[in-house]
Amino acid sequence: MAAGRFAPGHLGALTAIVPFELVDAVLAEMSTVQQRLRDLPSRVGIYFLLAMCLFPEVGYRLVWDKLTAGLSGMPVVCPSAKALRDLRRRIGSAPVRALFEVLAGLLARPTTPEVRFGPCRTVSFDGCSSLRVSDSERNRAWLGRTSHHGYPTLELLTLVETGTRALVGAVFGPTAEGETSYAGRLLHLLRPDMLVLWDKGFDSNAFLTAGTGTGAQVLVRLRSNRRTPVLTRLADGSYLSVIGTVKVRVIDAQIAVTCADGTFFTGSYRLVTSLTDARRHPATALVGLYHQRWEHESAYYALRHTIMNGRNLRSGDPVGIEQEMWALLTLYQALRTVTVEAAESLAGTDPAHPSRPADVLSARAEVSRPLPWRNKADLQRTVPAPPRCPTSSRTKRASFSHGSPLGLFWDFRFHRPARA
Repeated sequence: MAAGRFAPGHLGALTAIVPFELVDAVLAEMSTVQQRLRDLPSRVGIYFLLAMCLFPEVGYRLVWDKLTAGLSGMPVVCPSAKALRDLRRRIGSAPVRALFEVLAGLLARPTTPEVRFGPCRTVSFDGCSSLRVSDSERNRAWLGRTSHHGYPTLELLTLVETGTRALVGAVFGPTAEGETSYAGRLLHLLRPDMLVLWDKGFDSNAFLTAGTGTGAQVLVRLRSNRRTPVLTRLADGSYLSVIGTVKVRVIDAQIAVTCADGTFFTGSYRLVTSLTDARRHPATALVGLYHQRWEHESAYYALRHTIMNGRNLRSGDPVGIEQEMWALLTLYQALRTVTVEAAESLAGTDPAHPSRPADVLSARAEVSRPLPWRNKADLQRTVPAPPRCPTSSRTKRASFSHGSPLGLFWDFRFHRPARA
């Protein structure tokens, strides 16, 4: 715990993930360290921003009370809401973005289960356009207005490690720009040892060419009306084709889904992959692997509902929205780091379980009860490891056939945690 005017600058147990030294280094690099020692130093401002996202249901003064609740006996300032707003403006968004970029990245260890397909780490692109912001004139001028719920919405596009739901990169802005344009800004994060998944919303020849040009392997879904030439039929029912200048393999999967309540429906997926060797990568394995893309949806669920509790972003102008979004993404990544570390303390535990309300509630409680955390072992005693067999509220059974006499029976679970 820091002393003096820096004492409110902490995040409870999560301070072990976002330590003072890292925050100070980011502030120095972005030239946003205070010029004189104030009652509200810049370091305190960074932790206030993270706490503001951890407690989205209360105002600035109550967030400050949470940060200082465990500092009884120490002299701490009692700033007004205006002073805290001024602190946000003084810091800006650059250091918060830089902090996220330091923490963002792959979290899985070489021995972590469910994070690889052969030698490749599985990652996915996906967007979220349901993040609502404050309905202010400046936000409407930047983002426009949507007809179905009134509040302006922000488009968030992320690259996620599917096995841990960790954020590898993120970009956001007005929904009018489109997911494919935003995803193009994150292509530089792909590596040759990655296998990237994306949905039919990214179905364009140019994006496929750019994605494979990074050296990464791809497994993507095409729109159902997309026609691809059949060059060579393979034994497993898939066939070799070409899209633009990229040689690919196409897998047509017929889907029959039976929900837990007995509801039954069918559909079809057309998958395209750069893994053209059908003997090394059978169609059944690739169709099963594509389900990992849904881990991305669970990551967004945790961000919007488990952490934000379904609330709007509170900032009333684009500069504040940008700062708040980077703080929210930083907080999410810190929580995922805690979860993955805790999961890996139990051999064989899948780290891609949802961000449970209990994890967030534990982090909130520790903010009001700060302790001198020194290492991750201390942290794991506060944020417990996930159960080995997390419960599910809904089970779907899907039967896939992919153009061959062999079929794939796929039994998977959707985990939908209750709202915090």
